[in-house]
Amino acid sequence: MQTIVKGINNCITDIEGIKVGHYTDLDSATGCTVIMCEDGAVGGVATLGSFPGSRETTMLSTTSVDSVVHSILLTGGSIFGLDAATGIVKWLEEHKKGLRIGRIFIPRVPAAVIFDLGYVTQKVRPSANNGYTACENANNYPSLQGTVGAGTGGTVGKLTSVDRAMKGGFGTASVELGDGLIVGAAIVTNSVGGIYDPNSSKPIAGPIADDGSIIDSMEYITSNDYTPPNWISGTNTTIGVVATNGILTTAEANKLAMVAHDGLAISVRPSHMQFDGDTLFAIGTGTSETPIEMSRMCAAVAHCVAEATVNSVIEATSLAGIYAIRDLEQKSRHF
Repeated sequence: MQTIVKGINNCITDIEGIKVGHYTDLDSATGCTVIMCEDGAVGGVATLGSFPGSRETTMLSTTSVDSVVHSILLTGGSIFGLDAATGIVKWLEEHKKGLRIGRIFIPRVPAAVIFDLGYVTQKVRPSANNGYTACENANNYPSLQGTVGAGTGGTVGKLTSVDRAMKGGFGTASVELGDGLIVGAAIVTNSVGGIYDPNSSKPIAGPIADDGSIIDSMEYITSNDYTPPNWISGTNTTIGVVATNGILTTAEANKLAMVAHDGLAISVRPSHMQFDGDTLFAIGTGTSETPIEMSRMCAAVAHCVAEATVNSVIEATSLAGIYAIRDLEQKSRHF
């Protein structure tokens, strides 16, 4: 029987040329994460949620002359958190990374945000200094997961009410396709939908019922008992990056970003709602010359996204009264 071969660390940093760096503020329940490809990688993007917050996504379109990026920012703080990209640009310029025009280096740093304002405070958002710190922390070791970086303030399963949500977070995964070809994903979960085991289709995180059990979000939203939540659209988003060391064209990178959302549809249910701003980037570092077969690559990307999504909640820890999976299993919570 054939089995999927995980990367050596089951992490996006298994891909040569990729580093991950976090800035985490547990006191304010926010943070940011930089996915560094400082020597340049061909990029693409796909936004299927209806309320996104992002930066520099137009440059990744299939009509772009040059879609090479040097880092991607995933951040809390909603639109205010995009300030962290300024610190990443500063770090890259100081290290002479970016599109070179004469003696000038122009770093290209697309970004996407989650809404974590008000979880603990609405006054603290990731800043340029925090983005710079994330770059300083970046390395190619196995990344921390769970309540870290952009996933610090992430919550999932908010279809009933925010106070019955569970902790989301940052997760990652990778797959080896042979001959040195690797695919990886890094995901930040902050979804209105619940998180499901892609193999069993059972909910593993979602709205918490009175008896402490997890409500099946899909069953609830399609039932006659469903009541639309009273919070504002755009406060829920799953964002992330998929990557490969294969050689991609801009069109292929955009295709991978689009298909990566299949992994969300498997593991986040429901996803791509009017409430969400789901945005996924794709990058190819080109550090492997092994020819890619796009259909196989698409399947691997979707698998990695689903696994990274699950890892984001399995590795999360409780924060500010929002329970994580590991803690809910040890407690009987009543409302």
